[in-house]
Amino acid sequence: MIAAAPSSKFLDISRHGFPNICGDEQKISQLVNHDQTIFLDQSNLDLDQINAGFACALHMHQPTIPAGQDGGLICNLQYMSEHQGEGDNHNAGVFAWCYERMADWIPELVAEGKNPRIMLDYSGNLLWGLEQMGRNDIIEKLKTITCDRRYQPHVEWLGTMWSHAVAPSTPIPDLKLQIQAWQHYFAAMFGEEALARVKGFSPPEMHLPNNPDTLYEYIKALKECGYRWLLVQEHSVERLDGSGLEHDHKYLPNRLVARNSKGETISITALIKTQGSDTKLVAQMQPFHEAKGRGKQKLGNLEVPCCVSQIADGENGGVMMNEYARDFKPVWNEIGREGVVGFNGTEYLELLAAKGVKSDDYPVCQGLGQHKIWQKVDPQQATPEKVAEAIADLQANDHQFHMDGASWTDDLSWVKGYENVLEPMNQLSAMFHAKYDKLVQADPGVTSTPEYVEALLYLLLVETSCFRYWGQGTWTDYARELFRRGEALLK
Repeated sequence: MIAAAPSSKFLDISRHGFPNICGDEQKISQLVNHDQTIFLDQSNLDLDQINAGFACALHMHQPTIPAGQDGGLICNLQYMSEHQGEGDNHNAGVFAWCYERMADWIPELVAEGKNPRIMLDYSGNLLWGLEQMGRNDIIEKLKTITCDRRYQPHVEWLGTMWSHAVAPSTPIPDLKLQIQAWQHYFAAMFGEEALARVKGFSPPEMHLPNNPDTLYEYIKALKECGYRWLLVQEHSVERLDGSGLEHDHKYLPNRLVARNSKGETISITALIKTQGSDTKLVAQMQPFHEAKGRGKQKLGNLEVPCCVSQIADGENGGVMMNEYARDFKPVWNEIGREGVVGFNGTEYLELLAAKGVKSDDYPVCQGLGQHKIWQKVDPQQATPEKVAEAIADLQANDHQFHMDGASWTDDLSWVKGYENVLEPMNQLSAMFHAKYDKLVQADPGVTSTPEYVEALLYLLLVETSCFRYWGQGTWTDYARELFRRGEALLK
């Protein structure tokens, strides 16, 4: 179990007037890279008394946009609050309530003797936006359920990309920058001990790269940043022979394996988010009802409870704004510590490990479409040239093959039609690394300078997926303006 660490002064909420997103990489790395258990000693669950469980996560995000006074950077939630007559901006107050309400519900349920579980995923943009707006009421409530031991392991935070960047179209050198930026800001807001407990990762849009090198570097960055497991969308992965996940294996931990174009392999534990209408499933507590129809499954030589994993936007859509508030609390009256229970991801994995389950016992999966590449290229003789040739051949001759990655919004592309955003994004990334990589290598202290912090902020913001989600127009204009400012700094 993580011991409480004394707070230190190096983790201030802001750095040179910007959010704390860099500057303490070595200290953060030391903080998160440990092998201590997180929830095992505090869990009140016994796997021998459990048939099945469920784990739900809430994803919360608001982008940062250049739409404040004189074009200042503000949270979209602030813009909504100040422009109530536009679109659905009248929901700003409800959204703000959604960001704080779990900090009301969990203490109430615990005080009543209930045993709730929830995983929280807030983007760095949103956390910074709440601070920018002066919503200390929300922040202080979140601090209570994050730092007060009475609410562990009822609440688990998941890490994510700082500015809601989707991994497949994020330049490879920026993956770790996004991951570390979130860790910096989370530690600044909630403390070092709270960050040391963040071991699961929630990818924006559940978007998983399937390009061999991108997926390899993504997993490598996650592991270097201390993460132990990743939430993965069911149809974004496949078995090593290209088949889909077997029905029963969706409810057990999997081992996600990535092989790069040099033939090197790396792996990380994956909890599988099953397909479905995400907000409706979570809002109506469907994962609990699904778990009631399931039982124990064999993992290695052991019979263990399965776990139905699901994630949804925590604020977006009428079903989350209304039905979730109606359905979340009452259902915990039916849920105890035996039979069908609520888990959090790290808690579930630690309970399995304590029973003797090893990661080698997990079913193995890989990024979607990988088997087609390795059918053409012998992994033992892989080279970047051979893999590139195989990918080009597949793209030319197999209409079902692509390297765009897969997500929970596969009806939308994060690449096609957005060249006017992606090309500047890649250009800004190249400029950033051309200017700073050698400087940082020579003196890591460069990452704490005002110039570096501001340049990194604009790089991360340009990579925000919202600028490609909402189609051409205002949102792509925002991206181009952020690029213009970042380019001016780097020039």
